[in-house]
Amino acid sequence: MSLFDEPTTAEPTPTTAPSGPSLRVRLRVAYDGRRFHGFAVQSVGVRTVAGVLAGALERVLRLPDTPVLTCAGRTDAGVHAWDQWAHVDLPLPDGGVESLDLPGLQRRLLKLCAPELVVRGIDVAPQGWDARRSALARTYRYTVLTAAAPSPFLAGFAWWLPGPLDLRTMQLASDPLIGEHDFSSFCRRQTRAGGEPATPVRRVLSAGWDEPEPGIARFEITANAFCHQMVRSLVGTLVEVGSGRRKAGEMLGILRARSRASAGPVAPPDGLVLWAVHYPPEA
Repeated sequence: MSLFDEPTTAEPTPTTAPSGPSLRVRLRVAYDGRRFHGFAVQSVGVRTVAGVLAGALERVLRLPDTPVLTCAGRTDAGVHAWDQWAHVDLPLPDGGVESLDLPGLQRRLLKLCAPELVVRGIDVAPQGWDARRSALARTYRYTVLTAAAPSPFLAGFAWWLPGPLDLRTMQLASDPLIGEHDFSSFCRRQTRAGGEPATPVRRVLSAGWDEPEPGIARFEITANAFCHQMVRSLVGTLVEVGSGRRKAGEMLGILRARSRASAGPVAPPDGLVLWAVHYPPEA
């Protein structure tokens, strides 16, 4: 391996998996979403997490083609991650698995990408492991700053809404979210390859608010999967409840309406973090 210059903002074009013997490597990454237009690779010139990380892997390992990364959950532009997981299939070195210096690879990726994109861990994936399909659930956190003045240390990482929020009523409004529901009221419509509509049904395992310190309101939600902008739409609606513009009892009706027009606005991306991805213990 050798160290190359820092990757440019141009995005590499994804290619197919290695044609010969390959090795699946998994990466645990964190990133400051303000610096990226989401996770997934987009058009050339659009800076994304996958594009920068794949470009760094290509340079460090001197790969003939740009590798393709699969992540646990695609985050939007401006959304952060503390515990994002991804896998990549790399050509198997001539010397086998033992010849691949993964600690050295991690150090070089940190030099190229940190601090805005940090590879927290890297190892060989278990047989059949898939960053997206093997995940049992994902946890997101959203932070709202309710202090009278904004904090420069939370700028870009919290939604500043000066004034009190009633966390008790916000919690009451969060309770109906738990369970399996059609979340059409809180999602942008999506289609599968071929034009078929994607299902908006998701299973929420937990959802609730707490106040880790005065002036900070934090929403945490865990589900098997999330629709596009689902968490931010939920937060936007729940903040309306906490500010008295809606009643907690309206949430169940909004869910059943299955209409985006019935819910509140989409909260800004600043306060949202992909906090954890949950896998089976053996994985």
